[in-house]
Amino acid sequence: MKHSISAFKFGILNPLRDRVKKNLFSNFSNRLFALTLAVIMLGCGITPQLAIALQPSQTSIQPYLDRVIQQLTEFRLDNGLKFIVLERHQAPIVSFVTYADVGGIDEPDGQTGVAHFLEHLAFKGTKRIGTTDYQAEKPLLEKLEKLDQQIRSAKAKNQKEELAKLEAEFKAAEDQALKLVKQNEIGKIVEQAGGVGLNATTSSEATRYFYSFPSNKLELWMSLESERFLEPVFREFYKEKDVILEERRMRVENSPVGLMVEKFMDTAFKVHPYRRPTIGYDEDIRNLTPENVRTFFENYYVPSNLTIAIVGDVDPNEVKKLANIYFGRYQAKAKVQATIPLEPKQTKTREITLELPSQPWYFEGYHRPAITDPDNAVYEIMSSLLSSGRTSRLYKSLIEEQKIALAAQGLSGFPGDKYPNLMLFYALTAPGHTVDELAISLRKEIDKLKTEPVSQKELERVKNQARAGLLRSLDSNMGMAQQLLEYEVKTGSWRNLFKQLEDISAVKPADIQRVAQTTFTPENRTIGKLLSKQGDS
Repeated sequence: MKHSISAFKFGILNPLRDRVKKNLFSNFSNRLFALTLAVIMLGCGITPQLAIALQPSQTSIQPYLDRVIQQLTEFRLDNGLKFIVLERHQAPIVSFVTYADVGGIDEPDGQTGVAHFLEHLAFKGTKRIGTTDYQAEKPLLEKLEKLDQQIRSAKAKNQKEELAKLEAEFKAAEDQALKLVKQNEIGKIVEQAGGVGLNATTSSEATRYFYSFPSNKLELWMSLESERFLEPVFREFYKEKDVILEERRMRVENSPVGLMVEKFMDTAFKVHPYRRPTIGYDEDIRNLTPENVRTFFENYYVPSNLTIAIVGDVDPNEVKKLANIYFGRYQAKAKVQATIPLEPKQTKTREITLELPSQPWYFEGYHRPAITDPDNAVYEIMSSLLSSGRTSRLYKSLIEEQKIALAAQGLSGFPGDKYPNLMLFYALTAPGHTVDELAISLRKEIDKLKTEPVSQKELERVKNQARAGLLRSLDSNMGMAQQLLEYEVKTGSWRNLFKQLEDISAVKPADIQRVAQTTFTPENRTIGKLLSKQGDS
């Protein structure tokens, strides 16, 4: 995930954003804006320390970082699982985030969507939670798997009578198994104990599980979360598969923009798994089996591949003691290293055009390096200059002045930022105008970054927006936990979260010109045109 200073990492391109957990586009929304928005929506106040850090006269983030260091404890269990604990005693609330360093890019070929599927099933319970009688349920789940294999074989052989018999038997066994399920028991336990925000997200690079509890429920969280990944039971597998297939139909097959984004990524990337949708391809989802999910879980949900952040009213010594009791039960195990192919350098413009029942949209993307690149902050600033709000260049030019677009946005770090990724720009045409007009005008604004130095006034405005947005996101416990984990896992240290602020402050007009000239070239460009299908208004 990336904080391109301006976009929205939990649901871009969809004006009516849906819930984070079920959003197909969660992997290319913007965590910074999303977390800032969450702070605003939840009405979280700004602490005195943060208010000081937000003052324009504050040129260094070091005082704020020093306070965080004093309140932060980090430790690793013997099995390799790492904890980051930040004390905040202003309110008796604690936020918890479990970060699994695995996502869509780690999936085996032919099993796209398995990471997202696993996230869904992680809410179904364990041998003790989510069932009235696991000993009675277990043989039924095994029977369903066996019948599913037989059904697949009968379909392949076109054995219609045998197929009908097997499907009836499957339905009866599934009905029996469902009678033993205690629906949403994890959610009910959390809610009854005063927990809020129970949710999860899967992106191309990571899977995150999170919620908040009153501070006196620390041990309950330890018990629930450790058991969830110690002995999960992937019950209701086939029912959940139908849910995910329907989700894909809604997000992709029945969504012109969703289908366009999927085709665009497949054009922009030739070998890197960023080209694949996190939700998975339809055929792959249909072919996934419980065994596929179990294998993926056993390969990647190992202690050394999990990092947990706990932020709020806690005693780090108590956290460490309970962590050893509950999470110390996990056996140490090395995670399987997925082979991620290196995307070859693009050498010519690529283009994809679709005609669908939709208003015309224009997309333009450029390859850029990963979050660990020394110029990462420069890319963030460029993205913000072009597309951060009503003062951005694209908004003022395409929407306000020329009136050729109804929306014009961009972001950096799409669909993720752990590996070299894209800067993506997109615009919705205004009535009476075309995607070709948008292409010309958008390109003009992009080229200005290559030829004209950004004024100091405009640059300082963008830097202040970046600084304020990030710091405000850190003022909520959940926002801080999320950000600490992103930088810890992706860059090697949570301290780089604060270094990013220093890097943003250090960006100069010459840096922007230099990076723009090497990035915004025809050879590095991918174009997408979503045109209105003939006969559609």
